[in-house]
Amino acid sequence: MRQLALGISPPPQPSLDNFVPGANAELLARLRDFQGGNFPEIILYLWGETGSGKSHLLRACASAPAVDDVEKLSEAAQIGLFNAINEASQAGGRVLAAGNAPPAQLPLREDLKSRLAWGLVYQVKPLSDAERASYLRTEAGRRGMRLPEEVIGYLLTHVRRDLHTLTAILDEADKRSLERQRQITLSLVQGILKE
Repeated sequence: MRQLALGISPPPQPSLDNFVPGANAELLARLRDFQGGNFPEIILYLWGETGSGKSHLLRACASAPAVDDVEKLSEAAQIGLFNAINEASQAGGRVLAAGNAPPAQLPLREDLKSRLAWGLVYQVKPLSDAERASYLRTEAGRRGMRLPEEVIGYLLTHVRRDLHTLTAILDEADKRSLERQRQITLSLVQGILKE
């Protein structure tokens, strides 16, 4: 007999407090300044690889004008962002933006690349495997689960290691564990990954 798994442990909303900082402590401090209005620059630009946490940080600071994935902006959207940065400059506002590369390497209009480089530019550094493992333990504990070390080791060597992917696998393992009324095991996780 299977037990119906209820979504009783929804993921927390992105915030600066639940971002796993790793080597990004200075960036988090600047984002706190940005949120608190104690940021002297017009623009704060974040860049990093997919899964590094840029979108999480932008959503955590959603009260400020924020633009994600700037490398994908259409010509019209690029002009809009350029104008928004100029308006923020004149009105004392701030803009938060993120992309997959430093401003000079983006496939954007030259004038927009120049504007994105006006303020502070931070690379969102990826987590180490030890930090990812710590995240998995903490997130499992938050849900009231026990996650065996062999499962953590397997995940860190057999799947994409960004936190979004790891959390999605943890979600499914949690659900299946509850439905089958059994502990999370390596074989359970391997079965999820085969599907």
